[in-house]
Amino acid sequence: MKHKNIISLGFVSVALSVGLLFSTNLFAKTDVASKETNTEASRLEALAKFTKVLSIVQQYDVDDITIQELIDKALDGMMKNLDAHSNYLTQKDYKRLQVQTDGEFGGLGITVGMKEGALTVIAPIDGTPADIAGLKSGDIILKIDNKSTIGMTIDEAVSLMRGKVNTPIDLTIVREGELKPLSIHIVRGIITIESVHTKMIDKNILYIRVASFDKKVALDVAKAIKKKKAVTKGIILDLRNNPGGLLDQAVGLVDEFVDDGVIVSQKGRREVETKIYSAHSSKTITDVPMVVLVNGGSASASEIVSGALQDHKRAVLVGENTFGKGSVQVVLPITEKEAIKLTIARYYLPSGRTIQAVGVKPDIIVVPGEITTHKNEFSIKEADLKKHLQKELEKVDGKKDKDKEDKKDKKDIITPEMLNKDIQLKEGVDIIKALIIIQG
Repeated sequence: MKHKNIISLGFVSVALSVGLLFSTNLFAKTDVASKETNTEASRLEALAKFTKVLSIVQQYDVDDITIQELIDKALDGMMKNLDAHSNYLTQKDYKRLQVQTDGEFGGLGITVGMKEGALTVIAPIDGTPADIAGLKSGDIILKIDNKSTIGMTIDEAVSLMRGKVNTPIDLTIVREGELKPLSIHIVRGIITIESVHTKMIDKNILYIRVASFDKKVALDVAKAIKKKKAVTKGIILDLRNNPGGLLDQAVGLVDEFVDDGVIVSQKGRREVETKIYSAHSSKTITDVPMVVLVNGGSASASEIVSGALQDHKRAVLVGENTFGKGSVQVVLPITEKEAIKLTIARYYLPSGRTIQAVGVKPDIIVVPGEITTHKNEFSIKEADLKKHLQKELEKVDGKKDKDKEDKKDKKDIITPEMLNKDIQLKEGVDIIKALIIIQG
């Protein structure tokens, strides 16, 4: 009787095992379908919750508000809470973005962003009303014409700062090193961006200033290099206060200096958003020594250029740590007149390091400022001695005077006096001269 019980239990055990195995296989087969069902159920629950909240707000809110207004507010809140660069573009916002892309608009000439919840100047654009008025990278905007920016979106701030040409605006800002807020008075103007400016230093160093990455930057820089190629022994690329722009222009610019390897890669959640951009030897136009100037206003595309050149050991970076915007945004229309701007990927430099929130650290850190010189009235030189070689001195002095006259007649050069007013540029020039000597 005992054995029978044991045998019976054995059969039960085997049956249970087979049953469990069968159940496991069944669950494995239906696992995907189950997940899809759960996902769909969760989506329906979330939509039901959203609809219920819309209905309650519309019914009980103190103000009479339409369903369209509620939806717009909900979309705006959802996009803003994703990250600092994603947002919902209303008809007015979308139109404004399209105007800005055309390259000419009325406003102040600054690029702004949210940094730790504060409306911050990323960079003023060269020669614009904001630049002339003295706004600087890193300035925090507290008020726009007495309207507090606390809780204000970037688009709302931009809307307030733009306006009719020749109309005034007052910004209250907080600046590092200043004990109290500053009031900056600016008169709005037509903002036409000239992205590339070139000058010569000491007749053999080409200075290239790129203010932003619009659709012709790579072409304009290539033209400038080819025009001065015969005399150029070194290049200084100035990306300070460059807020970025088009990715293809950043890639194209690096390609002019690097003949092989990865320039930048982007990685997103979707496979289609993962891309690698590489250099081509056929597009390289120069291999002379380079220095790249960067600061806290260098963002996005300018960080890709400076970081790629640094990783390829193609240039020496001088200045301050860059802004740290290493994400990819696209504008996706949702109707004919409305769209969303969404972050879809992150950028990575050739070495695999990220730009996002850390920026690019220069090889040589130099804070902005001027070089102060003091003339020593008590020093004695050869020219102060009696019976020195007067004739030779006259020759040298005559040459110096001629050089000074030549420099005064040219607007496309940077003089020693100008260098002394920009210590970062001066440091860059000194490094380039050393590299030229080493290369012979």
